[in-house]
This record gives sequence, structure tokens and C-alpha cells, in this order.
Amino acid sequence: MATMKLRTKSSKTARSSQQVAERTAHVGAPSPAQPARSDRTDDAGRAAVPARLGRPANRRGSPEAIEKRRVARVFNDILGGRGASSHKLDGRTEKRRQRLLKELEAGKARGSRELKPLDVLQRVQELMDLGEPLSSIRKVTKIRKSAVAPEAIVGVVERLHRAYSFRPEVYRFVGIGEEVLREAGVLSAARAARTGGKRRARAKI
Repeated sequence: MATMKLRTKSSKTARSSQQVAERTAHVGAPSPAQPARSDRTDDAGRAAVPARLGRPANRRGSPEAIEKRRVARVFNDILGGRGASSHKLDGRTEKRRQRLLKELEAGKARGSRELKPLDVLQRVQELMDLGEPLSSIRKVTKIRKSAVAPEAIVGVVERLHRAYSFRPEVYRFVGIGEEVLREAGVLSAARAARTGGKRRARAKI
């Protein structure tokens, strides 16, 4: 009888040990891999917003955008009766005109930086585009003299004109004479532009 009780107790102990081992193995086993999701989600299950790409560059400061705004103001002033004929500009443009004249007179930008030759060309060109008479620009601007030989600067002026298309009168404010302008093709280009404009105007009529 005692032998049977021992065997029964031993079998129960063996079964208990086996169950504990099975539970331990089940807990330690790695969980089955979850299928990968094509897109990330947040805690609420919504699709996460993808990271923003680099913002597009601000083009308001580009030369093309600045030129468009300038031409638009002049165009609106002329057709609105505030152009060169009436010598009236809107407040913002008038302030800019006065500032450009002061900078040319002082030879400095914003009162601190020395104006470079290209700065002078750009300011004179813009003033002429705003309808400022060339005589008034001459009164406040000191005409610079160039010590560079004409043959040494012709190629540079030719490239500069292709890039900026300044009016021929503008170059004289930095000491570039008619000889250089003729050799660089500036005068011929200006004449061709005027001739082409007249032909287009007659064709429209």
C-alpha cells in the first residue's frame, strides 16, 4: 500500500514538473513576427505624416523677381496716370527713388558700404526705369574716370551687357566711353532693339 502511494505521488510530481517546464518554454519563446506595415502609424492608428522635404527656395529675392516687381510698378504708374508725364510715383517707389539718388550722391550704399561700379550702373538704370531724367542723375552723381585701356575692358563690357542689358547711357557714369561701347556691341545692340521695336509697332498698326 505504501508503495502505491509513493508511485502515485511521484507521478503527480513528474506531471507538475512537466507542466511548469512547458509554461516556462512558452513564456520564453519568441513571439511570431508581425507582418511589416507599408506605412507608419501613430498611437491612434492614423497614418503618420511623412517628414517634410526641404522647403523650396524663396525666389522673391531673385534678380528676375525684383525686376518684375519694378517693371510692374512703372507699368501701373504710367497707365494709371502717375508715370513720367505727371512725375508722380506711389509712396514706396518715391522713397526708393530718393534713396537711390542719395546713395549715388554719397557714393555709399545704406550710408556705409562703398558703391562699386556695378552698383552705380544698377542704380542709374533703375532710376531711368522709374522715369528719372538723366540730367538730374548727373547732378548728384560723380562721373568716375576709368584708367583701364579700352582694349582691356571691351570683352568684359560685352559679357556684362549680355548679362544685364544696361542702357548705353548708364555705362558713362563709370567712365566707359563710346569707343568701348561700340567695340563691345552695346551701341549696335541698342540700335537694333530700337529698330526692332519700331518695326513691331508698325506691324501691329
